[in-house]
Amino acid sequence: MFWPLILLDTWGQLTDPLRPFATMFSLQATCPDTKARAGTMNLPHAAVETPVFMPVGTQGSVKTLHPRELNDELGARIILGNTYHLWLRPGTDIIGKMGGLHDFSAWPNALLTDSGGFQVWSLAKLRKISEKGVTFQSHLDGSRLELTPEKSMEIQSILGSDIAMLFDECPPYPCERAYAEESTALTSRWAKRCKEWIETAGQNAPKPQHHFGIVQGSIYEDLRERSAKDLVDLDFDGYAIGGVSVGEPEVEMMRAIDNAEPYLPQEKPRYAMGLGTPPQILAMIARGVDMFDCVHPTRSARHGLAYTPDGPIHIKNARFADDPRPLTEDCHPHLRQFSRAYLRHLFKAGEILALRLLSFHNLDFYLRLTRAARKAILEGNFPAFHADFLARYESQTSKS
Repeated sequence: MFWPLILLDTWGQLTDPLRPFATMFSLQATCPDTKARAGTMNLPHAAVETPVFMPVGTQGSVKTLHPRELNDELGARIILGNTYHLWLRPGTDIIGKMGGLHDFSAWPNALLTDSGGFQVWSLAKLRKISEKGVTFQSHLDGSRLELTPEKSMEIQSILGSDIAMLFDECPPYPCERAYAEESTALTSRWAKRCKEWIETAGQNAPKPQHHFGIVQGSIYEDLRERSAKDLVDLDFDGYAIGGVSVGEPEVEMMRAIDNAEPYLPQEKPRYAMGLGTPPQILAMIARGVDMFDCVHPTRSARHGLAYTPDGPIHIKNARFADDPRPLTEDCHPHLRQFSRAYLRHLFKAGEILALRLLSFHNLDFYLRLTRAARKAILEGNFPAFHADFLARYESQTSKS
């Protein structure tokens, strides 16, 4: 069995700037057999039901898709923007003049912006970390720039996101114990500086904003615990588990979730950053995580990989050349009229429509997956739903 097609209206679009932060997150149900939760985040621009997958809009755009497709067709209530990239181009002066990232990108619902810490991590050969922050060379023109906790908060304030992530230091994998200890301590000290900025300069922010801390600690159980406790003591609106999916084996990825989750408040949302495959997302929902993002759906789509209930398929393979079926039997109406043969033809012909249609489909798959998980939690049958999904998805994947 797979999930039914869930049609959404636009009831979730909320624009009240005075929405009380005290009611930011509420739980509707928890699974008695796992740690899975169903909740709602009341954000300035939308009510976001959890578990939720958040499409990634790195440059202020989810690649190949129109905001109306994301909103009206896919029912996305929250997407991501990238602090580092938007700061470098087009810059906060321009985005600020345009009224913030919502107005600039014509996105009506909620936005989460990262802190820039992960992008700085990816620039290992171009950056230097100090107590003050990080100095690095722009990947665009080589100019020397400095990003500090305060600067990251300032940039995100101008962007006007509903959720701003704290500036953190993401350790690499593998990572020696000594480096991980110092990195974790540095993230905690930077979090205190972010909190101070929020309570002082942040009071003049152009739009109301929630702030999430990021738990670090690499593969070390006690460091994950310490990081989580340090952040909880500072009392942020939600908490993310960072430093995962940076090259470590999947078992270490899940262990990082397990080592942090017990120390995070039940009454606040939990976010696993940059994850993951469909089975990984369900595994993390079972571990008590509420929010997810990753580039897999759109990046895979651009290479011709489509997610289906029977596992991923490579639409460019010759076996689909005369396949009259749609991608899935319960395909979104936006794609139902297109055969696998036609989609393969579009890729072989280099047509941009191929990228658009497959990106739409993959995001629909991810969004429906988390909605179906939520439905199962509310109905009290999440373990059965989880097992049924894996039995079908992984049995077919192993044959491909």
